[in-house]
Amino acid sequence: MNKAEKAEIIEQIKELVGKSSAVFLVDYKGVNVEDINKLRSGFRKEGVTYKVFKNTLFKKAIEQVNGYEKFNDQLVGMIGVAFTGENFVAPAKIIKKYFDEKGKLVFKGCYIESAFYGSDQLNTIASMPTKEEIIAGIIGSVASPASGIVGAINAVIRDLVSVIDEVSKKKAA
Repeated sequence: MNKAEKAEIIEQIKELVGKSSAVFLVDYKGVNVEDINKLRSGFRKEGVTYKVFKNTLFKKAIEQVNGYEKFNDQLVGMIGVAFTGENFVAPAKIIKKYFDEKGKLVFKGCYIESAFYGSDQLNTIASMPTKEEIIAGIIGSVASPASGIVGAINAVIRDLVSVIDEVSKKKAA
C-alpha cells in the first residue's frame, strides 16, 4: 500500500469518525467469514457502518481527530470498528447478542459523543432503550391520559343515554 492509498484511508476514517455520534471497537478474532457477513448485515439494517482498518492507520486518523486517545491502548489484535449516527444503542445490542451466542466478537470500548465507555460497560449500553423506544414511550405516556379522558366522556354519555332511555320507557308505560 503506497502513501497515497494510506492517506486516502486515513481521510476516510476521519470522515467516518466525524459523522458518527458513536464509534465502537471490537476484536473479531475467531469469528468466521459467514458470521462476519451476518454481523455486517445486522449492522447495515440498523444504519451502522462496520469496517476493518489497519490498526496503525486507524491510530493515525484518530490522533488527527483528537478526543479518542483511550482507543490507542485498545488497538491490538484484529480490530473491527462500528460507526453509527443517532442510534448508538444498536451496535451495542448487536455485539452483545453475538457475544452471548458465540462467545466471540469481544467489545473493546466505545466513544458515545465524547464519553469513553470501557469493555465492562457493554451490558449497560446494550440495555439502554433505542431512540424509537423512547419516542414510543413518550407518545404512549402522552396518549394515555387523553384516552382516559375520552373513556370517561364516553362513559358519561353512555350513562346519560341509558338514563334518558329509562325515563322514556317509564313515561311510555
